[in-house]
Amino acid sequence: MKLNSFLKNSIITIMVISLITTPSYACTGITLLSKDGGVVVARTVEWALNDAQHNQLLIVPRNKEFKAQTPEGTNGKNWKGKYGFVTLTAYGQPYGPDGMNEEGLYVGVYYLPGFAQYAEYDKSNASKSMSVGDLMQWMLSSFKTVDEAIANLNNVIVVNVENKEFGGAALPFHFKIVDQSGNSKIIEIVNKGEVKIYEPYLGVITNSPTYDWHLINQRNYLNLSNTPNQQKVFGNYELNPLGGGSGLIGLPGDFTPPSRFVRAAAFTASCRPLSTSTEAVIESFRILDNFNIPLGAQMPNENIPGDIVSATQITSSSDLKEKIYYFHTMWNRQIRKIDLKLIDFSTIKEQIINDDAKKENEIKDVTPIQSKKKAKK
Repeated sequence: MKLNSFLKNSIITIMVISLITTPSYACTGITLLSKDGGVVVARTVEWALNDAQHNQLLIVPRNKEFKAQTPEGTNGKNWKGKYGFVTLTAYGQPYGPDGMNEEGLYVGVYYLPGFAQYAEYDKSNASKSMSVGDLMQWMLSSFKTVDEAIANLNNVIVVNVENKEFGGAALPFHFKIVDQSGNSKIIEIVNKGEVKIYEPYLGVITNSPTYDWHLINQRNYLNLSNTPNQQKVFGNYELNPLGGGSGLIGLPGDFTPPSRFVRAAAFTASCRPLSTSTEAVIESFRILDNFNIPLGAQMPNENIPGDIVSATQITSSSDLKEKIYYFHTMWNRQIRKIDLKLIDFSTIKEQIINDDAKKENEIKDVTPIQSKKKAKK
């Protein structure tokens, strides 16, 4: 076998094995600001193993008693929630990709395989220990600002808790938290419990590697611009750009986390001026349409699960100023919303909202119907 043919076949084999054995959790997050002081945090959620039921949203009331998990059970940190919140879920668990509380604090988790590494569990620290899902609920239920959450991180220890109900996948995550002032941080737990905090670059987050790597990689794309390339003359030839967008030639278009990070940063940096937070919500969905992943683009045909139609299972957009949570799903791309201002979190019962019961995209027929008159004799 020729060397080139051998290398080609080896690369294809490695790619196929990677696609089969690696869960696809290729989430992309952005933040947009509006002239009226709006802060909108939006993201896609990809999960290509099977239907994780990300379309089911949980409403959590104030004053809920929480018991955190450890490898030994629910003997971790206990706390009483001060704030109510809405959160996406996964596999029927009380946490999921993201959520927003009644004070406008947003917490989102993003997959960080190969790099996230939680603290080793120590029984003597059980009262401070919690799972990564508990950390999300703790922040949403306990704080109204990013600074408050960051200041209290040293009061908890995040340990690895295997959850077989979560699709059988490991749960290595990093976090993006944002409040209604626009203050935002990226939280990563690495090296067996070391907590690292980063300022988000243009509000963008994806997945592995760690955030500092993405910031260094961004230097490779300083040439990108929304200004079209200019005409150049070579001897008797005058060469002009073939069309709009020529300044973005070289923008990576694949679905890997590094490429999505660069692409999300470019679209955020070039976003048009937005007057209101509602306008920013609509624009966030428009931008994130560029990150929808068709299922077949990441999985060989023989490994495509039969219970989902897209790797992008849900896209959400949180208006922190107006405290409205928007979303659309792979089953129904109509944008829906939950207005947290209209919920009395002191009296509402904990409940699941599932607006995808039919699992059917709504199509409106606008065909003009003209009545047929009988022909005159």
